Order: sequence, then structure tokens, then C-alpha cells
Amino acid sequence: MQHRILSVDKQVTRIDGVLTVTVPKTENSVRKVAIPQQAVDLLTAEHEKHLDNPIMFPSPKTGTYWSPDALGRVHKKLLKSAGIDIAVRFHDLRHTFATMAMQSGVDVKTLSSMLGHYSAGFTLDTYTHVTNGMQQSAADKVGGFMAEVTGTAPAPEPPDPEPTPTESGCKIIPFERVG
Repeated sequence: MQHRILSVDKQVTRIDGVLTVTVPKTENSVRKVAIPQQAVDLLTAEHEKHLDNPIMFPSPKTGTYWSPDALGRVHKKLLKSAGIDIAVRFHDLRHTFATMAMQSGVDVKTLSSMLGHYSAGFTLDTYTHVTNGMQQSAADKVGGFMAEVTGTAPAPEPPDPEPTPTESGCKIIPFERVG
């Protein structure tokens, strides 16, 4: 990880009750993803805890891969301790990441590549969701245009602050409320 690139070329799946390392499910799932230095630092610190084990996050019980069931239980505990609805699925983290990346200005083509999607359209339609901040930003841009054209413009009404599940049923974690 010297170059801050994470290679995604394996996945752990359960086959006939046995945890098995396989190739990812689609050709686009195999990818290289640039990661921030903060992530490199966290991963390096984690790896230093068990230098003799090639698995980045070994199960404390087995020293091998985590079972999906155990990972799910840990996920729910973390959600509860953070004050987040425990109905948020582990997969919803991908939706949250995609939405927050778009809100932060990451272009959709790059984001689509990071997520291993076949098209930017799929990423937009499936993985990104409109947030209150995005709506407010759009309203401010329209307000700025209106102010230029008319010389005055009323302040836009703030959107509803309560997050709701998206049409797809995915929940986006409201990070402004996590503390």
C-alpha cells in the first residue's frame, strides 16, 4: 500500500458451509482503488497487531476469516453503540459511501469505478441518493441565479431534516447526527 492503492481481487464467500476465497462475482468487481492516507495509516496499524497473519482483519476466535454471521453481529453492535438504527444493513454502507462521495464532489465516473460498477448510470440510479445538503446546495445555486436575473431572491426553505429510507429501501447513515 505504499502508493495508496488497494487491490480488490478476492472475496470470501461461504460454499457448502465452508468459508472460501474466490474471485469477485463480476469482471468489474476486480479493481484497484485509491485510498486516502488516513486509511493507509489505519490499515498499517491494524496489520502491525498481527504481522504473522496475512489476513488484514482476522477473526479473534479463529485467526482466519470472519464468518458473515459474526460480521453481521459486530455490525449491529457498532450501529447500536453509535446510536444508529440497527436496521441499517452492512451493504447500506456502500450506499452511504456513494452518496457522501457525490455530495463531496467526487465525479460519478470515478465513483462508479471505485465501487466496481459497470456503468456510471447504474451508480447514479442505484447507489446515490439525494441528501438534504444536496437539495440545499441546489436551492442555493438556483437562488444565486435568480438573484443575478432579478436582483433579489427569497431565501430557499430548508428541506426536511429527518432522513427517510430511499425508494430502494436502503438507509443512508446521517453522519451529521453521529457523534
